[in-house]
Amino acid sequence: MTAHVLAAGTSTTGWVVGYTIGIVIVLVVVALVVPILLLARSIGKEAPMINDALAKAVRSTAPLAALATTIDHARVIVAGLQRGRARLGG
Repeated sequence: MTAHVLAAGTSTTGWVVGYTIGIVIVLVVVALVVPILLLARSIGKEAPMINDALAKAVRSTAPLAALATTIDHARVIVAGLQRGRARLGG
C-alpha cells in the first residue's frame, strides 16, 4: 500500500509542477504584453492629432511647389533687367 500511495504522490507532483510552470509563463507573457498594449493605446489616442497636424503642414507648405515657377520668372526678369542696363551703358 505504501508503494501505491508513493506512486500516486509523484504523479500529481508532475502535474503541479507543470501547472506552476504554465502559470509562470502566462504571467510573464502578460507582463510583457500589457505595457505594449498600453503604449499602442496611447499612440492610437494621439494619432488623430498627429494626422491633423500633418494635414495642416501639407496645406501650409503647398505653395512652395510653385516656388520653382517663381524662381524661373525672377530669372527671366533679372535677365531682362541686365539686358536693359547693358543697352543703357550701365
